[in-house]
Amino acid sequence: MQTPRRRWLGQSLSLGLIQALATRSVEASSNAPIQPLRSRAWDAISFKSVEATQQANALVVPEHYEVQILLAWGDPVGVPGKMPLFRSDASNSAAEQALQAGMHHDGMHFFPLREKHKGLLVLNHEYVDHELLYPDGTKHWSRDKVLKSMAAHGVSIVEVRLKDRHWELVRPSTYARRITALSPMRLSGPAAGHRLMKTAADPSGTQVIGTFANCAHGFTPWGTYLTCEENWQYYFQGNRSPESHEPRWGIREEAWVRWHEFEPRFDLRQHPQEVNRFGWVVEIDPMDPKSIPIKRTALGRASREGATVVQCRDKRVVVYMGEDAAFQYIYKFVSRDPVREGGYRTNRHALDHGTLFVARFDADGKGRWLPLVFGQGPLNASAGFASQAEVLIEKYAKDGEASVQEVRRRVARADRKSTRLNSSHTDISRMPSSA
Repeated sequence: MQTPRRRWLGQSLSLGLIQALATRSVEASSNAPIQPLRSRAWDAISFKSVEATQQANALVVPEHYEVQILLAWGDPVGVPGKMPLFRSDASNSAAEQALQAGMHHDGMHFFPLREKHKGLLVLNHEYVDHELLYPDGTKHWSRDKVLKSMAAHGVSIVEVRLKDRHWELVRPSTYARRITALSPMRLSGPAAGHRLMKTAADPSGTQVIGTFANCAHGFTPWGTYLTCEENWQYYFQGNRSPESHEPRWGIREEAWVRWHEFEPRFDLRQHPQEVNRFGWVVEIDPMDPKSIPIKRTALGRASREGATVVQCRDKRVVVYMGEDAAFQYIYKFVSRDPVREGGYRTNRHALDHGTLFVARFDADGKGRWLPLVFGQGPLNASAGFASQAEVLIEKYAKDGEASVQEVRRRVARADRKSTRLNSSHTDISRMPSSA
């Protein structure tokens, strides 16, 4: 829901049909049959439809609903002592943008605070309109423009409160925070430290700078926020002769976003493994403004739309994920360990250990969850894999005889029916995303 240019109003909506499905899957850790959805979850949403209007810039809501502008692009998020105001001519610097709400709000969630009617709103900024981000648009490209673009991506954390029946920002706030494409992150799980994750700037393969292309989200029972890197592939300059895995992602010789012209790590011709460090689910602790976001590699690498988390009767969690891309896959991750009391402090490794599954759908409407585990089925050395890390990173065999794409097709195929939602891998998701 959007009013002119930089205005936004939204509220987090999540779970829905997937939660209805997930709560039925007590046997979620196995490759059990996928159960037909028999939920009336949407029946609880009822309102009188609004009539179509030809009014320009008009936002019409149903009877008994109201609209309020809460957070707009460029509004300061409320970091104490650092609240630069938005300039209507788009002349804010990159440093100022890093303290302001980014562009194109997407997935979001409300985390209540102990004080009544107060909480934290955490939201993604998926992409930017570069023609609006600078006073002169993109006519003259520069490093400063790249840095501002990077600062307009990522995640915002703001404090809000309900006052006189209306929500308002709490500024300044000790919780207020921006996480951008320039923020330090940590890698965890099976792929962390693997040779395919190492770069000249990070020989350990455990530290990465930034998150971007953040689409939908998830939230955990222990109170953290999950942001999903979706169309990350379009930020990288590819090779004239692409590596075997690059077409699967949609990486092209000419990047759609021109960061690589002033940030060489986005040029795969110079830094071929930087791209492996993106496409992950990032876990953020909104209650600790000093915490380092963590990319959870056990959940797999994908052009991912969202990550919906549900808890089973045995207290383990299941994370349902889908790729917002043509002809791609649906996944679930089942944690090894049950959720323990104590919040994030006692569950900080919960998403590092478990099993990743891919869904196989058959023509009769049935299907099964199939494990993506090294050593099981065709996920072995003969297909070019040496470890679980390489399965998750989606490494392709050097000899070109096998690839993860082909392996997944073999794993998921039943009577020539694959996990794909359609019949071809000729195209991948659009950029920017409209989801």
